[in-house]
Amino acid sequence: MKEQTVMIRCLNNDAEIEVPAGSTLMDVFGQSGLQMQYGPICAHVNNKVEGMHYRFYNPKTVEFLDITSNSGLRTYTRTLFFVLCKAVHDLYTTAKVAIDIPVSNGYYVNLNIGHPVTAEDAQRIRHRMEELIDAALPIHRHDVSMEEAIRMFTELHTYSKVKLLKGVGSLYTIVYELDGYYDYYYGALLTNIKNLYLFGIEKYYDGLLLRLPSPEDPTRLGKMVMQDKMFGIFKEHHRWQSLLGMRTIGDLNEAIVSGRSNLLIQVSEALQEKKIAKIAEEIASRCYLNMPHDLDQKQQQGLRMVLISGPSSSGKTTTCKRLSVQLLTNGIKPVPISLDDYFLDREKSPRDASGDYDFESIYALNIPLLNEQLQALLRGEEVELPRYNFQQGKSEWSGKRLRLHDDEILVVEGIHALNPELTAQIPEEQKFRVYASALTTLLLDKHNYIPTTDNRLLRRIIRDNKYRGVSAQETIRRWPSVRRGENKWIFPYQENADQMFNTAMLFELAVIKHQAEPLLEQVPEKCPEYAEAYRLRKFLSYIHPISEDQIPPTSLLREFLGGSSFEY
Repeated sequence: MKEQTVMIRCLNNDAEIEVPAGSTLMDVFGQSGLQMQYGPICAHVNNKVEGMHYRFYNPKTVEFLDITSNSGLRTYTRTLFFVLCKAVHDLYTTAKVAIDIPVSNGYYVNLNIGHPVTAEDAQRIRHRMEELIDAALPIHRHDVSMEEAIRMFTELHTYSKVKLLKGVGSLYTIVYELDGYYDYYYGALLTNIKNLYLFGIEKYYDGLLLRLPSPEDPTRLGKMVMQDKMFGIFKEHHRWQSLLGMRTIGDLNEAIVSGRSNLLIQVSEALQEKKIAKIAEEIASRCYLNMPHDLDQKQQQGLRMVLISGPSSSGKTTTCKRLSVQLLTNGIKPVPISLDDYFLDREKSPRDASGDYDFESIYALNIPLLNEQLQALLRGEEVELPRYNFQQGKSEWSGKRLRLHDDEILVVEGIHALNPELTAQIPEEQKFRVYASALTTLLLDKHNYIPTTDNRLLRRIIRDNKYRGVSAQETIRRWPSVRRGENKWIFPYQENADQMFNTAMLFELAVIKHQAEPLLEQVPEKCPEYAEAYRLRKFLSYIHPISEDQIPPTSLLREFLGGSSFEY
């Protein structure tokens, strides 16, 4: 009897490969003739990410991915999480591990091993991980009934997984096994841990830092950058979550099912407003009007300007508006300055490596004019503000004249606001910097973190469609370019902030699910963006919905969902 075969089209080299039915992705790669220095890690199969375990029974289109791709890096990282959890289990049988905070180009690991974590513990864990990797152990992928998976993780006392899986409507799920150790991950893993060629483990605050290869240079670990303020804002939100018993998506689902979503919304909104009020009070206490000096010293040493920055879809605009309201309650009138009006004429804008105009660059702004006008305003002089004509790509004079009065403070919002070069000619003591971003603090379960970029991407998909008529497919296509701009122009300066403000809400994903899912479902399977749309849909499927009718009109989420009482 003739062996049944299937035809696979490989996009990497546009080859047609005939393989026996039941062949794996690794088998196909072996016949492709491809050479990948940092892969293959995983692959797109009909524009859906699959691990190298995947078997073929029908014709498919395949694109192999290495660690420099987003999907490849996620697969590599998940596998490192698995090996780390296995190593900790081997060394400290009753230990609890939480892959907790993305920080310092790695992940903070909250480790409960019965005593304070030491440098020696970090060294033991790293050594055990190296032993496992050197043993070239395979990762086994098991399809089991949901009932069996829940029973298994109940017996293993991994209750965050039990809570998560109880909320999933599937009959079957996938469980991974490494040398007798079982775990659950919501994405692909490597087939063998021998392919984990580079990682780092070291003591970090009261836990560990798991370090990863740099996507830009996979031969080296990502540069370790201390992010004390970022780490602190995550920890602050963890304390709030502890008050609400809200650490994972399983906890969120339980709260929704038990009818506690309204209380969760009210407390989350109140905590966020309290934080904004606290920032406003700090600004007011340092405002030059309240400085205990003579007038000349006040003008030199007191605050006259608030600078607000953050990445795409971080909610900067609503943060700015809510902070302005709180400043008014402290007797200070906010005067907004839009950096968008300080763009250079289009033909004077810098270009990127592709020769296109780089409007993300700080040098696309007329920095000398901005500093000249800011200095004049702070001296009490009147200026005429520019206005940028986006249709013609020209800077024009607006006819609007402005003078800063004694009870007023400038509020400047934009992606470059925390870059020291933007306001280099303004004395530091006159500036207060706020960094706003959606820092997702909920976990799927203790071993499956939620990328903060996913939260922002979902917001942007909804906003782009609602207010700009842009499809989810187009937003996903543009997102890597947006992220490159953030990495270059925003993230390096976030630790310059005097205050950080987390715009993410504990209940947020359950609310935006309503509007995001239908938009993601419209992304065609035949396009490359389908892989990301499918991944986001799968992620949202774990979360029970909350009606947006429960969200107040002043909520920051209204900037994206619509129905805000603020004018934009």
